[in-house]
Amino acid sequence: MSIYEPSPWSDRMLAVFRIVAGFMFIQAGSMKLFNWPANPMPNAPDIELMSQIGIGGVLELVGGILIVLGLLTRPTAFILAGEMAVAYFQFHQPQGVWPSTNGGVPAVMYCFFFLYLVAAGAGAWSLDRVLARRAGAARGHALRPAGA
Repeated sequence: MSIYEPSPWSDRMLAVFRIVAGFMFIQAGSMKLFNWPANPMPNAPDIELMSQIGIGGVLELVGGILIVLGLLTRPTAFILAGEMAVAYFQFHQPQGVWPSTNGGVPAVMYCFFFLYLVAAGAGAWSLDRVLARRAGAARGHALRPAGA
């Protein structure tokens, strides 16, 4: 295999990245909603479910689960990219221009990761792929693997 040829592992590594990032996102949501894992700010007030941060926690928990499963990946990733853009510009950017100094690096990275998922899809090991194969089989078409 040459460094100039597509790798058969690309689709699988996208899936690994999707699953790991989804689990990290689930933790962000569960911390906001259930205080698990424990909030790193021990004296933080409880978060109201219908507040902006509470709704963000619901998006992170439910969206993270959907991302891990690879179910409705593109629309979910689009919504989560928007959430992360709002988080950055509302909470981090007013603290300073650069994400490395205003604490906004995770929001920026998640935003662009989710935008990548909107374009690339879920990759291997996803329910989206299973559903697409079933739909293709029902129409008499087989879904070809990426790069084939």
